[in-house]
Amino acid sequence: MHPYWAQFLKVAVAHLLAVASPGPDFAMVVRQSIAHGRRAAVWTSIGIGSAILVHVTYAVLGIGILLRTNPVAFTVVKFVGAGYLAWIGVKGLMSGPRRGMGEAPAAAQAELSRPSEPSPRAAWTTGFLTNVFNPKVTLFFVAIFASVIDPATPRVVQGGYGLWMSASTMAWFTMVSVFLTREDVRSAFLRGGHWIDRAMGAVLVALAVALAVASAG
Repeated sequence: MHPYWAQFLKVAVAHLLAVASPGPDFAMVVRQSIAHGRRAAVWTSIGIGSAILVHVTYAVLGIGILLRTNPVAFTVVKFVGAGYLAWIGVKGLMSGPRRGMGEAPAAAQAELSRPSEPSPRAAWTTGFLTNVFNPKVTLFFVAIFASVIDPATPRVVQGGYGLWMSASTMAWFTMVSVFLTREDVRSAFLRGGHWIDRAMGAVLVALAVALAVASAG
């Protein structure tokens, strides 16, 4: 086996385990799926995958090592990420009961229960910012490019690894979005929609607090 293939398999497996684990990205996709439907969730997923390219770029260029060795710069990144997650989480905690549920038919209830759907650009931006300001993702890419990937590996090959991780991230969260927005699944969630918004908001706020505490420590 070519050494680059062996290296790629290590990167792919590590990335698969990381992207499938619960975190801010997953919580955001769940919230978008339930609150706004499939289109918003898919665009959010694309935004998350697009942000992977930012992490890959600074890791390939060596900026990741700079962040790791410069505590001040990395602390700033962590606090910015914590602030963004907290802002999104508070919005979820403030969600109120859906209006118009009354005695309307199930299909009508689903439409009435859905808050104003964000534009594709807004949904993409939400996913992009959620991922790009997540310091755990920064740590992951710094670790991968510093320990798994040989520094002698050509940058074009490293870029190929990055494209794979970006595409597979989009694919994973798109599949999650499609599953969560199936009518039967979404209808079940919508019966307690505002409580789900609040629960996802609480998760995001908890993540933000944990991140801020770790940053201050």
